Amino acid sequence: MYTVRLYQKNDFDSWNAFIDQAKNATFLFHRNFMEYHEDRFVDYSLIIEDGSKCVAVLPANFSNNQVFSHQGLSYGGLVYDKKTKLATVLTIFKYILEFLKQNEISKFQVKLTPSFYTDYPSDELNYALFLTEAKLIRRDTHAIIELQKGISITKGRMEGVAKAIKQKLIIKEETEFHAFWNQILIPNLAEMHQAKPVHTLEEIQYLHQKFPDNIRQFNVYHYDKLVAGTTIFETKNVAHAQYISGNNDKGKLGSVDFLYHHLLTNIFSHKEIFDFGISNSNEGKTLNGGLSFWKESFGAHIISQDFYEVNTANYGLLENVVL
Repeated sequence: MYTVRLYQKNDFDSWNAFIDQAKNATFLFHRNFMEYHEDRFVDYSLIIEDGSKCVAVLPANFSNNQVFSHQGLSYGGLVYDKKTKLATVLTIFKYILEFLKQNEISKFQVKLTPSFYTDYPSDELNYALFLTEAKLIRRDTHAIIELQKGISITKGRMEGVAKAIKQKLIIKEETEFHAFWNQILIPNLAEMHQAKPVHTLEEIQYLHQKFPDNIRQFNVYHYDKLVAGTTIFETKNVAHAQYISGNNDKGKLGSVDFLYHHLLTNIFSHKEIFDFGISNSNEGKTLNGGLSFWKESFGAHIISQDFYEVNTANYGLLENVVL
């Protein structure tokens, strides 16, 4: 018998301890990360227990009478350890759906964690979603490089690198984010997409202070002038490009090509995966072809990230699955 309950503030330390030993979690699931934007989301995270022992957690939020695997995170879903068996996950998911149904929540949206982020294969939840007749509502495409299989960079990208070397560009890792945010990132997003960064300057500085080894900033300079930069979210196996941006001279200077060539061949060459992130918009239905081409020209290949919606009333479909 499992019990499902809402996360409480006094669960902070035990939640983080569970995340640290889970097979399919990253630092994004730590409460220090999840709570940086608690003013924007109504937390509905769940803890699943066997007696007094925590066996799984679900980072989640509540909005418009629905529960989501947390909308403030890039990925999510049910988190458990490497000893948890498939039949156990099915039972836990049944209890979660039943808990939500009893609390008058009819829909649950799940944003799955891409498989390359997990320490071990972790598709148990995918199977549970299939059994409960969940509906695929969105699919994004991540451009990734499996670094230990080698890198195949196109001639066009290497021409950009050559330009940067000729222009004597230099790359620095920084601990401050204000220059990149204010001079490059915010103006570019406003001009090109009428958008703002997901993280404010104050938020990214706060998160860097909490996770200095996981959130890293690399800037490119041309004779002391900042011309490009990138913010990297680093996990055990993956380096993920959270933000990429350059000034209007990036084509002439080759600044962004130079930066990513350096990251791939030097800084993160020991990683299993480099994740350029998605190039999708409109709930996955449109693709920024130019951006996707640029990523793929570094040798990236495509892996999908799926989003599902499940009716909580379907918990009964998990009743007699295990024979």
